[in-house]
Amino acid sequence: MALEVLLVEDSKTQAAQIKETLESVGLRVRVAYDGPEGIRNALENPPSLVVLDVKLPTMDGFQVCRRLKRNPATQDIPVIMLTEKAGPKATMSGLRAGADDYIPKDIFASEHLIGTLQELGILEE
Repeated sequence: MALEVLLVEDSKTQAAQIKETLESVGLRVRVAYDGPEGIRNALENPPSLVVLDVKLPTMDGFQVCRRLKRNPATQDIPVIMLTEKAGPKATMSGLRAGADDYIPKDIFASEHLIGTLQELGILEE
């Protein structure tokens, strides 16, 4: 059975691109378009992994990550932040919130994401 990824991304265009990347390596992807929907989705049907944008309406990705990591039902799910919000300060905020990796959206984002999935043991190398 394919592992399931919960993608929390408010841009439908970017969500479609990221979903395509993840599906191309055999993962199943569910998409939530804001933080509260992502948290609800993760609690109702825990995924193998959460890929999370930082800039989200109503609740940012840092808040979503903290809530997932504080909840016993979701605390062990790896969270990868994939975001346009780059830079050391943003990266530290993401890691402090409990993210397992913080990936800036750049031309290497897809390769970096696949590499991280291999490191976490979600994908085989």
